[in-house]
Amino acid sequence: MEGTNPVNKKLAAALSGGAVLVLALTGCTNSSADDKNDALDAWAKKVCDAVQPQAKKIEAASAAIQKQTSDNSPTTAVQKTDAQAFQDMSDAYKAIGAAVNQAGAPEVDNGKKKQQDAVKELNDLSASYVSLKQQVDKLDTKDQAKFADGLKDIATQLDKLSQTGNDALKNLEEGDVGKAMAKQSSCKSASASASAPAPASNG
Repeated sequence: MEGTNPVNKKLAAALSGGAVLVLALTGCTNSSADDKNDALDAWAKKVCDAVQPQAKKIEAASAAIQKQTSDNSPTTAVQKTDAQAFQDMSDAYKAIGAAVNQAGAPEVDNGKKKQQDAVKELNDLSASYVSLKQQVDKLDTKDQAKFADGLKDIATQLDKLSQTGNDALKNLEEGDVGKAMAKQSSCKSASASASAPAPASNG
């Protein structure tokens, strides 16, 4: 019988893919110093400064699930950790969405639409993680086989979630916006933390 341990490893692997979403917001494009656009730089600073603590929060939530997979924890401990991690991720994406919203539209072509699409995407992500948390909360911790099946289902959804849903963010930070974000030290450190190598999954 498959215990919760290998399944939670799957969850951790799927989760590490989710960290990529934060990367989409932390412009990783290289920037040359002569790209001078004060308004855009100010916009990027506002967003990057807000994203950095949330990227750390997402990273910590992911790490908590990873840690839970390294020892054969009881189902109740796995449930508690995973539910809290999903809640934290939901809060973080919501906060990033609010930050992008408050920053206003960047001064680029279609800036307003790009901004609105990204905010919607972040809020949708936040809602998806709330839904995952609710599913974890409902799992039967007394029956290990059922619990493992439930986790497997959640890992599948998480995998899908990590592979979709950052098109609008990529759109928002292409071109000049990406260059402006790449100059911000807070974005650099956020992308460094979000791109920490994930443990290899053999599932």
